[in-house]
Amino acid sequence: METNVLIHKDKNLIEGLKKLSELQDISRLILFVIDDNNRVIGSVTDGDIRRSIVNEQNLQKKLGDICNRSFKHLLQSSAYQSFESFRKADIRILPVLDQKGQMVELIDLEKTKAKLPLEAVIMAGGRGKRLSPLTDTVPKPMLPLGGKPIIEYNIDRLISFGIRKLYISIKYLGKQIIDYFGDGKQKGIHIEYIQEEEPLGTAGALALIDSIATEHVLLMNSDLFTNINLESLYLKLINEQADMSVASTEYKVDVPYAIFETNQGRVVNFKEKPSFIYYSNAGVYILKKSLVQKIPKGKYCDITDVMEQLICEGGKLVYDPIIGYWIDIGKPVDYQHAQEFIRHLEY
Repeated sequence: METNVLIHKDKNLIEGLKKLSELQDISRLILFVIDDNNRVIGSVTDGDIRRSIVNEQNLQKKLGDICNRSFKHLLQSSAYQSFESFRKADIRILPVLDQKGQMVELIDLEKTKAKLPLEAVIMAGGRGKRLSPLTDTVPKPMLPLGGKPIIEYNIDRLISFGIRKLYISIKYLGKQIIDYFGDGKQKGIHIEYIQEEEPLGTAGALALIDSIATEHVLLMNSDLFTNINLESLYLKLINEQADMSVASTEYKVDVPYAIFETNQGRVVNFKEKPSFIYYSNAGVYILKKSLVQKIPKGKYCDITDVMEQLICEGGKLVYDPIIGYWIDIGKPVDYQHAQEFIRHLEY
């Protein structure tokens, strides 16, 4: 937790300006004023201090006397928290306070899109045979893409939606993933690793997690390159009161011929070169913890098995189309496409 934005209420205006000048990120020209018990009592900006100096000509005035005591903040909670209203108010930095009023987290709204009450699991144990020989010595999730491993884009995506607890399922050359990310501390998150002794499918590793603290869990493949809106996927689940939501991509099929509509051997109509749109599985899911508890421990289980059982039992499965880019890096042509695409993004 960052503490360089905290300053005591008895510090004067000059000390406040000096503290602000020490902030490396110019977008964070705001301090949060604390009392003797480290409780945040207000906020003060560069503009607040300069206006006070101009109006009162008193450099020794205390920050506690000029700070904004109606400052915007969040209370620590395990519930979903949207940032839309704060963005509309042009709020960039948002402190999270505990029950005592002490700051426990600082959210940069330019980097964090939402705060989803989810733990996440990334499946990263596959062999990646179709990408051989590239994957002969490097696991597919660790293949470089624009200067960092493929899986790191997905981890950073999870972080940008406020997810701080992550499990990574590993098997083939998994130590390389552990050595690179460690416990996640450098990224401000907590990472635990699930070691698959035998292939468990795309959902089997979920059963190896001892305890999931959140009511829902996010599961995603490690070899995706996407700017998916995870908040949209989560809200689809909640608003539809569903058991599971699946991210989907649009798949268009263009038929190069006229298609007949028939009835008892007679052509009653036709469509010239029609196009059909289908929605396919995009490899990102949010599901209730109760579904995870049904997955047999130590046995092979694909996420499609979970979906099929859910449908058979009368549960509710919904899909949410990805608005943006999505590349499943499974073959050399996909990897090349992702490399070309990210060069386009960088420019």
